Amino acid sequence: MLSILDKYIIKKFLTTFFFIFGVIMLLSIVFDLAEKLSDFMTNQATVQEVVFQYYVSFILFYGNMFSSMIIFISVIWFTAKMAQDTEIIPILNSGRPFKRFVRPYMIAASILMLISLTLNHFVIPNTNQMRLDFEEKFYRNEMYIQDYHAEFPGGQVVYFDNYMAASNQAQEFVFEQESETGEIGYFLKAQTAENKKGTNEWILRNYYERTVGDTNDIISEGARKDTSFQFTMDEMATRENIAETMPYFELKQFIEREKKKGSSMVPLYEIELYQRTSYPFATYVLTIIGIAVASRKKRGGVGVNIAIGLGIIFIYIFAMKVTTVAAMNLGFATSVAVWIPNILFGCFAFWLYKRVQR
Repeated sequence: MLSILDKYIIKKFLTTFFFIFGVIMLLSIVFDLAEKLSDFMTNQATVQEVVFQYYVSFILFYGNMFSSMIIFISVIWFTAKMAQDTEIIPILNSGRPFKRFVRPYMIAASILMLISLTLNHFVIPNTNQMRLDFEEKFYRNEMYIQDYHAEFPGGQVVYFDNYMAASNQAQEFVFEQESETGEIGYFLKAQTAENKKGTNEWILRNYYERTVGDTNDIISEGARKDTSFQFTMDEMATRENIAETMPYFELKQFIEREKKKGSSMVPLYEIELYQRTSYPFATYVLTIIGIAVASRKKRGGVGVNIAIGLGIIFIYIFAMKVTTVAAMNLGFATSVAVWIPNILFGCFAFWLYKRVQR
C-alpha cells in the first residue's frame, strides 16, 4: 500500500516531469518551426500534415529520447525545493530509513521507464516513419547513394557508382554470382539499373553479361534486359536513420540481413537497438543521483543543485558520445558501448546513495 508520503512524492515527481517536458517540447517546436516554416510554406504543407504527421511524431521521438534527462532535472528541481522548504528533515527524523524515502521516487521512475521502453520499441518507430515520410516530401534533400557495395546470401555481390532517388536509377551497376568453387561464375554490368517499386523486378539498360563455362564463356550484350534479383533498391538505398522506423522484431531481422550483406552500417543499427533499452534504464541511475544531489539543503538554494545536475548531464551525454564513436570507428562491442555510461554512472549513483545515507 502507498502511504500519504508515497503519494505526495509520486505526485510531485510526475507533475514536475510533465510540466518540464511540456515546456521543453514547446520551446523545441517553436525553434524548429521558425527554422522550417519557409520550407513548409514553399512546399504547400497543410496545417493538418504539419501538426499530426510531423510534430506529433517530433514530440514523441525527441521527448522520449531525452526523457531520462528531463526526469533527472525534475528530480533535482522538486527534491531541492523540498529540501529548501525543510520538508525532508522531518521525514528522515521520523525514524524512516533513507531507502524508505527513496521508494516512491523509484515507483514513479518505474512508471516512466516502462512507458519509455514501450514507446521506444513498438510505438515511436511507426510515428518516426510518418515523420520521415513528411520530411522526404516537404523539405529533406533527395536521397543520394555513392560507391555502394554489398554481399547477399548465396554468393551474390552488388556494386554501383551512385543512385539518385529522383531518377530511381543506379549508375554503373554490377552484379556478380559466385560459383561453387568460389570463383565468379556470372558477371553482369549495366550502365543504368532501375528497380520497379515494390517488386524484385529490374530494368537494365546498355548491359553486358558473361556466364563462365567449363570450356567456353557465354557473352551477351544489349540495350535492355528485364530480369529479377533477390534484393530490391529499397534494401540498398536507405538513409542512416532507417533503423528508427523499425519496431523491435523488424529491426532485429534487418540487422541480421545487413550482417549477411557485410554492411558497414551494422554497428549504427545495433546501437539504435540497444539504446532503446539502455536509455529508459538510465532513468533509475539518474533518479538516484538526483536524490543524492538535491536532498541536502545548500546555501546557494535550488540554483546550485540545478547547476550540479546540468554538469552531470553534460558528462553523461559526453560519455555516451565517446562510447558510441568507439563502437562505430574502433570496433568496440556495441552492446557494451551502449551500456558503459549506465554502468559507470550506476556505480557513481551507488556511491552517492551510500554517502548521503550517512
